[in-house]
Amino acid sequence: MSGPNFDSIKHLNPYNVEYWQARELQPLLGYQSSWQNFEKVIEKAKVSCEATGNIVADHFNDAIKPITGGKGAVQRIKDYYLSRLACYLIAMNGDPRKPEIAPARKKQLRSKKQQEDQDTLL
Repeated sequence: MSGPNFDSIKHLNPYNVEYWQARELQPLLGYQSSWQNFEKVIEKAKVSCEATGNIVADHFNDAIKPITGGKGAVQRIKDYYLSRLACYLIAMNGDPRKPEIAPARKKQLRSKKQQEDQDTLL
């Protein structure tokens, strides 16, 4: 299994900074049927973020996403804008029994290592 393609859901903000949306990340990590369960993983990842000395708000930004229902009514649902570190921490805190988690962890570790190598060169 090659694992989820995180770059397929990557966004760039107006300042050319990359970010991901939790609702788009959710199915890639095998949580397609339960936002509540995925949000528990996000909360655990936030704790890990803080425990490693990072500022949680720099990596997990609350967002509201409008969705249109069947009759055209717009509902606002909770989402998060996530940094690469946040995606890594979410993958690391995900349910290891899910088949998507192990390859996601491996892919995120490889990506994190590449980023660290690039930062070292700068």
